[in-house]
Amino acid sequence: MTFCEYRPGLEGIPATQSSISFVDGQNGILEYRGITIEDLAQHSTFLETSYLLIWGGLPTEEELAEFEHEIRYHRRLKYRIRDMMKCFPESGHPMDALQACAAALGLFYSRRALDNPIYIRDAVVRLLAKIPTIVAAFQLMRKGNDPIQPRDDLDYAANFLYMLTEREPDPLAARIFDICLLLHAEHTINASTFSAMVTASTLTDPYGVIASAVGTLAGPLHGGANEEVIMMLEEIGSVDNVEPYLESCLQRKSKIMGFGHRVYKVKDPRAIILQNLAEQLFEKFGRDEYYDIALALEKAVSDRLGHKGIYPNVDFFSGLVYRKLGIPTDLFTPVFAIARTAGWLAHWKEQLGENRIFRPTQIYTGARNAPYVSLEKRHSAHDESLLNFVTS
Repeated sequence: MTFCEYRPGLEGIPATQSSISFVDGQNGILEYRGITIEDLAQHSTFLETSYLLIWGGLPTEEELAEFEHEIRYHRRLKYRIRDMMKCFPESGHPMDALQACAAALGLFYSRRALDNPIYIRDAVVRLLAKIPTIVAAFQLMRKGNDPIQPRDDLDYAANFLYMLTEREPDPLAARIFDICLLLHAEHTINASTFSAMVTASTLTDPYGVIASAVGTLAGPLHGGANEEVIMMLEEIGSVDNVEPYLESCLQRKSKIMGFGHRVYKVKDPRAIILQNLAEQLFEKFGRDEYYDIALALEKAVSDRLGHKGIYPNVDFFSGLVYRKLGIPTDLFTPVFAIARTAGWLAHWKEQLGENRIFRPTQIYTGARNAPYVSLEKRHSAHDESLLNFVTS
């Protein structure tokens, strides 16, 4: 067996073969099943795109209608899930609540018939339907309010925004939010998708797979970055402070949130679409106070770091869109999870098709043939350093 050289984070090392999505980071191309993200954003919907990702092709009119009907029927939560959520601390992060609830769903649908197409479809439908309800319910319950029941007459995006506020959203706002979900639905083998695949390879239930992925997405280097972007813009405070802020980051060699990508060396195509969506929202509902800061920061970073391939990624403008839609900052990453559930399920289903449990190797760097030291002769690292100081 030939071993590749060690690369931190497995950078550039293929972990699987997949036909779900394609990225060309040098030219800013993202495709779902061969269809460009630009075409999907213009013509498709989140649920139609989810169907495309999971089942491999665009649905017929009848297939899409049936899929949408199933999703609407399964939006509600078991009352025991709601009772469990009431016990969560109000200060808890919504991603932790979502991970716990996703795992808990497996208690109610625990049959693991992974070779049964009906079981697989039911799991897909339940997870796509219930994840938004969980996120919206926790948002209200942590404020001491009862959750708002889903409305069957509203589409996927509009229903989620309604469950957050009990107000039917403006059609433009609902459509823009639906496109946001579509843009975040899938992105090859990122950290959370890889986590989902590793978990899926053990043949556990799909609810455990999604819970695993949610836990991975919660980190600030992955899904949590969109929250950090808003915090950064708040810290900058004004356009005049952009250059000093950037200079300080460069001197400290600290990360500038919302910029740079492991794959893209040009502006993320999703960021381009999101910026256009933000401008549509601002034109109708008023400009966001942080947008001018964001534009100034984008120009400054591009001028200083563009030659290194550092440009806005998907997180840079998504938070501004979500803010304008009235979504609280700490729900940004759960919204990401609502969208990415489609991609996780697509990879779960693909993994089941030709499964082999993941078992990578390692390069060992520790001691060999070390002696066992009896308990009475052992010294702690603190004792050793103190002894060395005294005798030196």
